[in-house]
This record gives sequence, structure tokens and C-alpha cells, in this order.
Amino acid sequence: MKKQYLQFLVCLGIIFLIAQPVLWAQAGRGVGRLGGVVVDEQDKPIVGAKVVLTYIQDAAGGLKLEATTNKKGEWSFIGLGSGKWSLTASAEGYAPVNQEISVSQLEKNPRITLKLKKATGGSSIIQDESSLQLLDEGNAFYKDGKYDTALVMYQQFLEKNPNAYQVMLNIGDCYREKGDLDKALEIYNQVLEKAKTDQALGVTMTAKTLAAIGAVYLKKNNLEEATKYFKQSVDTAPQDEVVAFNVAEVFFSNQQLDEAQKYYEMAANIKPSWPDPYLKLGYVFLNKNDIPKAIENFEKFLKLEPQDSPRVAMVQQILQAIKK
Repeated sequence: MKKQYLQFLVCLGIIFLIAQPVLWAQAGRGVGRLGGVVVDEQDKPIVGAKVVLTYIQDAAGGLKLEATTNKKGEWSFIGLGSGKWSLTASAEGYAPVNQEISVSQLEKNPRITLKLKKATGGSSIIQDESSLQLLDEGNAFYKDGKYDTALVMYQQFLEKNPNAYQVMLNIGDCYREKGDLDKALEIYNQVLEKAKTDQALGVTMTAKTLAAIGAVYLKKNNLEEATKYFKQSVDTAPQDEVVAFNVAEVFFSNQQLDEAQKYYEMAANIKPSWPDPYLKLGYVFLNKNDIPKAIENFEKFLKLEPQDSPRVAMVQQILQAIKK
């Protein structure tokens, strides 16, 4: 009994440490390489497409790299550190695409193909590329909790790019975090209407927005209504592991551990090779004081995460502490 109690205290201490922001020196720098090609729906190369690679490992952020595709539609980056990165491709007349990837410094990273679809209906076309800085600034202010300032940036961006309705989701998020929940719901419902005519990104935007509405109802302490919208979100994109993972993240941040576990497990089932759901399941079971299950999921994470990732050392330390 005493041993279990001590383990529980250790777990609480570890969870607290994990929750603290970590700033890695020269985050994202290393010797890794990454490359690929941008093509259209007929697999023809897109010349002059903009490719942006942003380091997002452990929310450290800070490093952003940009490239332009050559006549073969190719792009490449060097000097990358191990960890999670966000990769975005955009080109005039096409709807942008974004995906998260893992980069390793020890192994050869696979060549990545980014396929862009023609922007039709409500799809976003950036008419003023110089205004992209407004979007970046808005994201930075949002991350820092300066929601009023972020709102100004997002609204200015939308004025310059009225077809880029996706930024309205960010605007709704600002109102939600400010506590203006009814205004957030109003904005989210506008996004849902616009997504109906978006052939390229409509499904993804609908799923994200339904999850955002669920988060509003969690803030309203209406778990039943929140769960309904989260379920609709996952049902809209049942094969999208990121949607399930994001729903789990909202539940976890609100200490709804059983629901968080359910959706992390769903994300893991959709994409068993993705390490992140197992990492978060480890945290869930730590909070539940289920040490064997926590160990099981942390060990699954270690098998999938690149061994030069800084998260490996962190999880190894956690395992060493809870196995004593």
C-alpha cells in the first residue's frame, strides 16, 4: 500500500513536470534531411509552390524554414533536428495542405509527396501573400494567451483574404478562450456553413469545427452535449487519426480521463505507427494511477519514436521512476 502511494506521488510530480514548457537550445537544429515533391491531382509537378516546415516538437516551436519547388515540383530541407514538424504546401489557385511528420537524424527520412487540389467553391485562395505574416503573428499571440491581439491579426488577415474562411476557426477559438462562448458558437456555425461548399477541405474543416464546438460545451460544463459534438467530429472523418487525437487532447486537458483514453486509443487504432497516442495514453494511465498500463504504453511509444528524439530520454526517465 505504501509503495503504491509513493508511486502515485511520483506520478503526480512527473505529470506536473511534463506540463511545464520546455525550451530546447537551438530547437529543431540537427543533421537530418527531408525532401519531396508537390503535385496536382493528376500527379503533375507544381512549379513555384511554397513549402513551409515548422518545428513543433513539444510545443517548443521557433524554427521555421521555407522552400519553393523547382521545375520538377521538388523541394528539400537540410540541417533538421529529430522530432515533430508541421509541413505546409500552397500554390496560387490550389487549396493548401498541411500534415505533421516525424524527422529522424539517424535514419533516412522517406520522400514526401504533397498533393494539392484545385481550389473550388469555398476553398481558401490566399490573394495577398504578404498578409501571411498577420496569420503567423496571430498564431503567436494566441499561443501566448493574448487573445484580443490575436483576434485583431486574424480579422485583418480575413479582410485581405475573404475566401480564406478557415481562419474563422481561429477567430472562434479566441472568443472561446476569452470566455465569450456564445460568440464562439456563432463563428463556428458560420464555418460549418462555409465548409459545406468546400470540396477540397470541407470534410476536414467540418470535423475540426465540430470538435471546437464540443470544447465550448465542455467549458459550459455540459459533458453530454460536448460528447455529442466530439462523436460527430470523429464520425465525419473516421479515418483521420488527427481528429480523434485532437478530441482526446480536449478531454485530457479537462481531466475527462476515460473519454480521453477512448479517443487516444481510437487514434492509435487508426494509425498504429504513430507514437503520440501511446505517449498520451501513458500520461492518462499515470493520472489514473494504473502503473502497469502506463508502462505498457510508454514502452510502445519508445518502440515507435526516433531514438534521437528528446522525448525518448524524457520517457525513459519516467519509466525509471515508476518502475522502482
